[in-house]
Amino acid sequence: MVTNLSIAALSWLQSIASSFSALGRDERGQDLIEYAMLAGLIALAIIGAIVIFNGALLNLAGGIGNCIDFNNATVCKPGF
Repeated sequence: MVTNLSIAALSWLQSIASSFSALGRDERGQDLIEYAMLAGLIALAIIGAIVIFNGALLNLAGGIGNCIDFNNATVCKPGF
């Protein structure tokens, strides 16, 4: 026996299902997610490069520091 309450509950469940289905088809936020993932990958690559080349970067920074020493106490040597 079908009552008005069961018909209302069925239509309510169908409206919820169609709302979730519409959310799945909605692509407005897709670009934002893709850009966020791309930014995360770029940041991960930069962090990885810093970790791998840490010694070379420290030597490079030290060499640059020697070249801009205003007291001329150290010799400026180019290179890594």
